[in-house]
Amino acid sequence: MIRLYHFPLSPFCRKVRLTLAEKKLEVELVEERYWEASPDFLRRNPAGKVPVLKMDNRVMSESQAICEYLDETIPANPLMPRDPDMRYEVRRLCAWFDDKFQTEVTSKLLYERVHKKLMGQGYPDSKNVKSGAGRIKHHIDYLNALLEQRRWLAGDVMTLADFAAAAHLSSLDYISDVDWHRSAAVKDWYAKIKSRPSFRTLLADQIPGFPPPDHYADLDF
Repeated sequence: MIRLYHFPLSPFCRKVRLTLAEKKLEVELVEERYWEASPDFLRRNPAGKVPVLKMDNRVMSESQAICEYLDETIPANPLMPRDPDMRYEVRRLCAWFDDKFQTEVTSKLLYERVHKKLMGQGYPDSKNVKSGAGRIKHHIDYLNALLEQRRWLAGDVMTLADFAAAAHLSSLDYISDVDWHRSAAVKDWYAKIKSRPSFRTLLADQIPGFPPPDHYADLDF
């Protein structure tokens, strides 16, 4: 039994879910209100963060470490290249999204629009929302520049870098915060990712009180 403690709109959890699905592993999803910091959850991860993966009597945390562990131990459908230069590029882009994009965009939009209400922390901060809405444009332009040179974000094959980016963008797409008209290349790239069988459970997510837009689960936007 593989069990993933997660929050549906967490991009870090989504990256792990995509990796598990791409490896064709059956997993039990357990929604975790991590901000409540229950004693049971803190025993699983003292850092108090999701995702947490329980697999083969091993309890693992940190999304990048989990995804690379899965890729190393389950060779089917590899997501990390063998070439060290390409592996570096994948890790660089994963860090770009899980650090820079998270700080400048996801935390400013998703946290303000959704998490604050769920956590009972008041209303969105309009300055943060405005900042995130501005910064995402620059990130989409950066993705567009990458895709002008490459078929996928890190090169000619799909990698974990694509899942890291899609995890963040899909979370924001759930709340209609991605302008897909800004770049045809980025929209086409996301459509390829969105159409993969591994993406189906993400498109089925429903957060009570926050219905997704009609286009969210539409493979043709």
